[in-house]
Amino acid sequence: MAIPLSYNLNSLRVRWSSTVVAVLGIAGTVGVFVAMLSLAKGFKTTLVSSGSARNAIVLRGGATSEMESGINLDQVRVVEDEAGVARDSTGPLVSPEVVVIAAFPLKATGTDANVQVRGVSPKALQVRDSIKMVTGRFFQPGLNELVVGRYVAGTYAGLALGNKVKFGGGEWTVVGVFDAGGSAFDSEVWSDASVLSAVYKRPTNVFQSVTVRLTSPEAFTGFKDALTSDPRVTLQASRELDYYDKQSRAITTLIQVLGTLVAVVMGIGAVLGALNTMYSAVAERSREIATMRALGFGTGSVVTSFVFEALCIALVGGLVGCVCVLPLNGLTTGTMNWQTFSHLAFAFRVTPVLLVAGLIFALFMGLLGGVPPAIRAARARIAVALREL
Repeated sequence: MAIPLSYNLNSLRVRWSSTVVAVLGIAGTVGVFVAMLSLAKGFKTTLVSSGSARNAIVLRGGATSEMESGINLDQVRVVEDEAGVARDSTGPLVSPEVVVIAAFPLKATGTDANVQVRGVSPKALQVRDSIKMVTGRFFQPGLNELVVGRYVAGTYAGLALGNKVKFGGGEWTVVGVFDAGGSAFDSEVWSDASVLSAVYKRPTNVFQSVTVRLTSPEAFTGFKDALTSDPRVTLQASRELDYYDKQSRAITTLIQVLGTLVAVVMGIGAVLGALNTMYSAVAERSREIATMRALGFGTGSVVTSFVFEALCIALVGGLVGCVCVLPLNGLTTGTMNWQTFSHLAFAFRVTPVLLVAGLIFALFMGLLGGVPPAIRAARARIAVALREL
């Protein structure tokens, strides 16, 4: 015979003060847990969204990032001639690129932060067709001109449209602002690759990567096989999506590990709070429990009843924590991308999957906090408790 659920709900209402304390403890833990996971999700989403299913990125063989790679002009020509490369009236849609890091002052603090400056070809917007100019124009080849991501334009001093800025030993003019749809490119500054190399006194016609527009996503396998088997070059090709996914793993893993550790420590406190609440309930209701046992309710019914109460507390706490973290969704923050040593802007991503994970975590804490008191209640001696009536 099962104990009516209304009995448990009424018990929670009567003991509202201790219930609220337990709910708040679980809510805080779930809020931190979901917030940290959404932070990692946002970082990964920002980097991965920089890639396109139709694009491949080519690096020197053995290189794990653009910063470690080097490709000369002759190798670029080989890449342009490989099967699967998309073409238009101007020729192969290929963008050989160089990457440098420059420090610019943040508007908010005045302190310098590293920004990734990418030297690209004039075909960069055709290769990455999801990126659109929103104000101004694209740079003219051969001139000291810059286009900046929308995050850069709003965050760094001196990089607004029309401004002149000095870095790398040259003076540059900001001629346009582009929108990369919230990807990592919104945190970058772009210029002509040959001009950037000249200003930084880098070897002529040496690049760090080549971004290739393919005829279709399915063309990647043929392109990769042709490139890796070509005896003239020692290059490696990756899908752009896969490349940026790998770039995100180090920071994403770090955030997830730290977030989990913080949540576990807070979770221990929340579980202790739930244990205290439920043990108090058992002590206060020992005669009620004995009476129910005498009326024929079995130990299983008593255990289930108390576990249900704990899970109710945990569920409400989990829901409160999830609701509290919802305003973080879309909030922009930034961190150092350790793969490029540049500042990367990204937004919190509070997804339904993360909210469900938060609720499961809350119910797990409720289970840990509810089972021991429930077992104690079920083992209570009926005769001893009834003598106190």
